[in-house]
Amino acid sequence: MSFITGVGLTAFGKHQGLSTLDLMSVAAEQAIADAGLQRQQIDGLICGYSTTMPHIMLATVFAEHFGIQPSYCHAVQVGGATGMAMTMLAHCLVEGGVARNVLVVGGENRLTGQTRDASVQALAQVGHPVYEVPLGATIPAYYGLIASRYMHEYGLTEEDLAAFAVLMRRHAADHPGAQFHQPITVADVMASKPVASPLKLLDCCPVSDGGAAFVVAREPTNSFGVKVRGAHRRIRISTSAPRRL
Repeated sequence: MSFITGVGLTAFGKHQGLSTLDLMSVAAEQAIADAGLQRQQIDGLICGYSTTMPHIMLATVFAEHFGIQPSYCHAVQVGGATGMAMTMLAHCLVEGGVARNVLVVGGENRLTGQTRDASVQALAQVGHPVYEVPLGATIPAYYGLIASRYMHEYGLTEEDLAAFAVLMRRHAADHPGAQFHQPITVADVMASKPVASPLKLLDCCPVSDGGAAFVVAREPTNSFGVKVRGAHRRIRISTSAPRRL
């Protein structure tokens, strides 16, 4: 058993002059304060990866930059699943007694710290280095194939996919730190620039600067922590615990 006791989140969008480490630090400071802890109480650190700072040991680099000395330090890189993988690992570390307070943090300045060509090139390296990368596919192309298969199996249309983008933008409008707040319609999505069939520009996530962090602890450190009951394929959150996410 573990508890998510504090969270931190920067606004997403453009943060001119802030590096990956800067954005991670802002989110980490917020998460530790929200958990009611001090930096020296963090004895575990799990970092996501950054395409603008591809250091081979990003977690230890961040620990030094942020001024903490965790007994456990680990960097995780599994693409879009990185956040969930870090959560599961933090839970297992706490439940196994390896650490008491694990800081989970990720962030990067991809919008202001990387050119468009460099971003495209980075996203073109995710496939098989022999059988896929030489063909030039990028992340949207792979997800376009997945979306096409999903539509085929479940009888969906491109308009059905567009409705999901509309829903996500509606949620974004309620969050002050979201990059875009302007509402969109299914017609707007359908009229946006094609990216990788059947995906269009408004189906795809934007390029952003930002950072996010949270603390996973062995014991509650405040009155509003979220109890994590287990981590096996998915995170199961207890409905009996007070929640604030």
